[in-house]
Amino acid sequence: MFMKTITCNACGHINKEGTMICGSCGKPLDSISGEDKNTLLNMRYDGTAVRSKTRNRSIIDKIWNFFSSIKIGVTLIVLALISSAVGTILPQEMYIPQNVDAFTHYRDEYGLFGQIYYQLGFHNLYSSWWYMILIALIGISIFIVSIDRGVPLYKALTNQNPKRHTGFLKRQKLYSESETYDEDEKEQLLFNLKKHRYNIFEKDGHLLAEKGRFARWGPYVNHLGLIIFLLGTLFRFVPFMYVDDFVWVREGETVVIPSTSQEYYVENKKFIIENYGEDEAEVFAEAIQNQEGPIAKHFETQAVIYKDQSTNIVGEEPDLNQIKEGSIIVNKPLKFDGFSLYQSSYQTNEFKSMSFKLHETSDENEDAIAEFKIDLDNPENNFTFDNGYRIELDQFYPDYYLDEGQPKSQSNYPRNPGFVFFVYPPNEEEPEVSFAAIGKNIDPTNDNDYKIGLTDFEVRNASGLSLKKDYTLPILGLGAFIFMIGVIQGMYWQHRRIWFHPTSKGIIVAGHTNKNWFGFKNEVDKIFTGTSLQAIKDLEEDSKEDRSQS
Repeated sequence: MFMKTITCNACGHINKEGTMICGSCGKPLDSISGEDKNTLLNMRYDGTAVRSKTRNRSIIDKIWNFFSSIKIGVTLIVLALISSAVGTILPQEMYIPQNVDAFTHYRDEYGLFGQIYYQLGFHNLYSSWWYMILIALIGISIFIVSIDRGVPLYKALTNQNPKRHTGFLKRQKLYSESETYDEDEKEQLLFNLKKHRYNIFEKDGHLLAEKGRFARWGPYVNHLGLIIFLLGTLFRFVPFMYVDDFVWVREGETVVIPSTSQEYYVENKKFIIENYGEDEAEVFAEAIQNQEGPIAKHFETQAVIYKDQSTNIVGEEPDLNQIKEGSIIVNKPLKFDGFSLYQSSYQTNEFKSMSFKLHETSDENEDAIAEFKIDLDNPENNFTFDNGYRIELDQFYPDYYLDEGQPKSQSNYPRNPGFVFFVYPPNEEEPEVSFAAIGKNIDPTNDNDYKIGLTDFEVRNASGLSLKKDYTLPILGLGAFIFMIGVIQGMYWQHRRIWFHPTSKGIIVAGHTNKNWFGFKNEVDKIFTGTSLQAIKDLEEDSKEDRSQS
C-alpha cells in the first residue's frame, strides 16, 4: 500500500500525506487549491506529518494511534495514581500477622470490603501482575508518543531553510514589511543579532536567525527521564535488583537470612540496649515520665554473617563459612555482597522457654504430680510421665489475644504465649482441657480435677533486622535527574526564529517562538534598533482588534 503524497506547486518538492507546510520552500500546502488562508500556520512541527494523525489503515496503525493518544496516556497515569491511593486504604500483606491466611485476615478484619480488596489484588498491590502491566503500559505510551512526535520534530528542526516562501512568512504571528533595506542595515542587523546570541544562516541573501532550538526537546527529555524512572520501578520486582525483607534473630541464634536463597545466615552474638534515665537527659524527662516503660538510648546487634558453602543437596547440613563480623546500629548497617542489614526493631525479655507443673485442684499445697518444660522455639506435643499421667499440647499461641472470645495469635513470636493442654490421668481415655498463659489459668468446664500452673520461665532479647538491597536507586535517580533537566530546559528557554526575506521593494521580516511572545516581540524591537525597518507587528492581535471594531 503506497502512501499518498502532496506535490508543492511552488518548488516541486514531494511531501508526505498530512504535511501542511512544504518541507523545502515552506509554502503552506493548504493554498495549493488556490485559496490562500489568512489563519496563522501551525508551527508545532513546521507542518511535518505526524504518523498518528495521518495513518489509520492497518492494525499496527490502530495500535500505534491508541498508545500515541495523549488522552490514553493521561488515563493510564490517573488509573495508576488511583490504584496507588487505594492500596494505602488497608495495610499491605507484608504488614499483617504472618501466621494467618491473608484472605481470612482481610475478610474477618474488614468484612466485605476487605474481601473485595483482597480479590482485586490490592493487598499486594505494588507486586501484583496487573499493576506491573499498568506501569508497563504507561512506559509504552510515553515511548510511542515520543517517537510519534519526536521524529517529525527532528525532521522539522534539521530542515531550517533560510529561504522561505512569502506565503509562509505572511502567516507567521510576528510580521513586518519594509520598503528600504541596504547593506549598511544588513550589517547592523547582523551585529544586533549576534549581540542577542542568535545563530545566523544565509542562503541567496535570505537570512535565518535562530536560538534556543534545544528548548524544543525539553518534553522529550522529560519522557526519557520518565521511561528510565518507570524501568527502575519495574526492576524492583526483580529479586536480583531489589530486596526489602525482615528477620528476627534471638541472642545466641543463627538463622537464614530471607530472600538470599538460603545462601547467607546471620548470628546474633549479643544484643545491647541502653535506656535513658530520668536524671540523664532533661529534654527527655517528661517523655520518660509519660511513657510506659523505658526509652531506648542506644541499641545494637553484634552479628556474624555466614555463607553456606554446601552443595545444597536436600537434607544436607549447611556448611557455614564466616564472611563478616560487626555491629549493626541504627543508620549504620552491616554490609555484605550487595546486601545491607539495618537495626530496625528489638524485643526485650522475649520468652525462650516455660516450665509448668500439674497438680490436683483440691490440693491446697499444689504439690506437683508432674513437671515439664516447653521450648518455645520448638515445642513438643506430648509429655509422658512414669506415674502414668500424660499431657498433650493441643494448641500453641505464641502471641495470643482474644478475638470475640476465641484465642488467636498476632505473630509467630513468643511474646505472650498461650497454651491449650489435654491432661490424661492414668487409665483414662477422655482428657481434661486446660488453658494456660501469663496470669491466666482457665478451666473451660469448671469441673477439672487437675490444674496446670506456670512455675518458671527463661527470657532473652530478640533483634529485628531489615535486609535491604537496592540496585534500582541509581536508575531512579538518573531518571529523576534527566526529568528535571527536561523541565528546566523547556521552562527557561524558548526556540526563537527570525526570517529576513529581501524583495525587489525592500525586505519582509517574520518571527516565531514556541512561547513567551511578549518577550520575543520586545527582543525583535531591540534588534531593529539602528535600522529603518518597520516595527514588527503581532498579526493575531491586529486581527482581533479588526474583528472587534467591525
